[in-house]
Amino acid sequence: MEQKWPQDIWLVRHGQSAGNVARDAAEAAKGLMIDIAERDVDVPLSDLGVKQSKALAAWFAALPEEQQPNVILHSPYLRAAETARIVKCGFDQESLLMATVDERLREKEFGILDRLTTHGISARYPDLYEQRKHVGKFYFRPPGGESWCDVILRLRSVVDTITREYARERVLIVGHQVTVNCFRYLLERLDESTILEYDRSGDVPNCSVTSYRFDPTQGKRGKLALNLVNFVAPLEATGTPVTVSKDVPTAPKA
Repeated sequence: MEQKWPQDIWLVRHGQSAGNVARDAAEAAKGLMIDIAERDVDVPLSDLGVKQSKALAAWFAALPEEQQPNVILHSPYLRAAETARIVKCGFDQESLLMATVDERLREKEFGILDRLTTHGISARYPDLYEQRKHVGKFYFRPPGGESWCDVILRLRSVVDTITREYARERVLIVGHQVTVNCFRYLLERLDESTILEYDRSGDVPNCSVTSYRFDPTQGKRGKLALNLVNFVAPLEATGTPVTVSKDVPTAPKA
């Protein structure tokens, strides 16, 4: 039976960004707005985010060449693109089949809640704040923004692309906290309650690795088996601080 899945898939959240730092500061001060001038798509890595990305790059580079990613797909958002660029520099460029941006891997769109803290959402849009608590983040779509279901819908087409174009390859995907969780929902065939419980249990660390390896013994045609979850040993091994800042904006966990 022909294998449709890649041999390996690594899901990586970008390194710490300047937006993560600004959000933490705003939340700590109980402010309403997050102090970032750039569009969300243009928010860069922080200095620590660059160090985290370099630590991750060294870990990938230390793998045997035949086990390293040979396809890299990343979000167009600057913080993810910078992370992917830094990691890519550690690979033998001749072994890479593809390294490209994919807009379907972009951050969840927050619409009118963009750059608002939890306090800001509650103060400025109390009706939406209450609606979100009632509906839950999986289905709640802020005006002009996306729900988790919307993100999952676009990621389904990414999975279709991967199975069509990168069967048997080793694929690294660099994205965002929500995209990592939504890929988990798809690849592990989870339900709403399970993925939200994983989300409640802790944020996805910056530059952490969640990975899958194809197992031909599972199912009728083989399938991807979970290998690593929020793996941060590459950072810990180099003494690089591990950060778990939320993406911006945020709201109470459902």
